[in-house]
Amino acid sequence: MTTRRILMTVAALLPCAAAAQARDTITEAGALRIVNPWTRAAGQGMQGGGFLVIRNTGATPDKLVSATSPAAGRLELHTHIRDGDVMRMRPVNDIPVPANGEVTLQPGGLHLMLMGLTQPMSVGQSIPVTLRFEHAGEVTVQLAVQAAGARQPAHRH
Repeated sequence: MTTRRILMTVAALLPCAAAAQARDTITEAGALRIVNPWTRAAGQGMQGGGFLVIRNTGATPDKLVSATSPAAGRLELHTHIRDGDVMRMRPVNDIPVPANGEVTLQPGGLHLMLMGLTQPMSVGQSIPVTLRFEHAGEVTVQLAVQAAGARQPAHRH
């Protein structure tokens, strides 16, 4: 094979390689798809946030009603609210997931609050979290630990 043919073959395959690297991490629970769960690095005894997208492909709404993790003494569902000029975190009883829709848990919005971390969360680790839904039941996902200041999940490789 000539050098030119090799280079043309490599160039033709590059988009395929990029698409393979950009795949989402998805865990299924009935009609729900939990997409790209992640968290930020934090020290033992501290607190951390859990972020992900919940897609509902079904015709029935569902609710995230609770979550647990062996990595935290307590795990709560939280949101951010504006109190004057200050944003404050507040617990919520549940997080609705609309039928044929999705909800995003992200920094500055709805999120999982891991309190009293039982171990450090270091970049590159995965933290197990069990999500409990009203209809779909329980599903365990792995939060990919990103850098402490991350604002979104890292690209998947």
